[in-house]
Amino acid sequence: MAPSDPAADVAPAAEETKPASPLAEYFDLGRTVVYALLIALVLRILLFQPYTIPSASMEPALREGDYIIVSKFAYGWSRRSIPFAPPLFNGRLFAHQPKRGDVVVFAFPADPSKDFIKRLIGLPGDTLQVKQGLVYLNGQPVPEQRLSPEMTDSAFSIPMQLDRFQDQLGKHKFITYAQNREQQVENTGVFTVPANCYFMMGDNRDNSLDSRYASGASSCQAGSPQPFLGADEPGVGFVPAENLEGRAEIILASWKRGSSLFKPWTWLNLNWGRLFRPIP
Repeated sequence: MAPSDPAADVAPAAEETKPASPLAEYFDLGRTVVYALLIALVLRILLFQPYTIPSASMEPALREGDYIIVSKFAYGWSRRSIPFAPPLFNGRLFAHQPKRGDVVVFAFPADPSKDFIKRLIGLPGDTLQVKQGLVYLNGQPVPEQRLSPEMTDSAFSIPMQLDRFQDQLGKHKFITYAQNREQQVENTGVFTVPANCYFMMGDNRDNSLDSRYASGASSCQAGSPQPFLGADEPGVGFVPAENLEGRAEIILASWKRGSSLFKPWTWLNLNWGRLFRPIP
């Protein structure tokens, strides 16, 4: 007779499970939600953040209703990169110089709780002037090509013909709109961009409250006088480097006018041709 195996005489233990208590289930669910929120917050601060375009100041590159993705790491991080801008540090961490022509999201100097988006035209030390709608950068005109006019009602609420021009700054080629190149906003004095500050303009040149208008609150406006234009509300003025939040990269989606989060039947009312379009 073969010797018996003691282990074979022992019955395997049954795998038992016990239902979790409701309190433990709520705890696990809460922990999962907290982890998900923390991951989303880290991604939002360090990598990418979505924004919705609420106005026509950057037409035609960006239109009202566009949903865009902004890279937060493109220029490094400042306290403005963090929700509520806590005073944890000054300046920028891992700072990178933005390039002329970049489309930039930044904290509005007059009210940093608001985010603005414009195209970066002037770097620190640049001189800049607009004459007859043409931008002169360090004394040289920005390359420009006149295009055929366009009839639009998105910028001014009524149908009108807008002149179109293709400008080039570095690798960026983009189209600008103009209604009347004889008016004051298209004819400025000479600006000199201070250190650690930037000059921004909207592509919709006659319909953009940008660095041509005085901010009244920017730390960059101290020192020698600049030929800022006046307006009924604060303009952008020069934008401090620490106010930069990121570079606009791509249009993820675009909703037509009248669409709303609170109107589910409009959620598919998309401008399909603008989806996944790189921002020039």
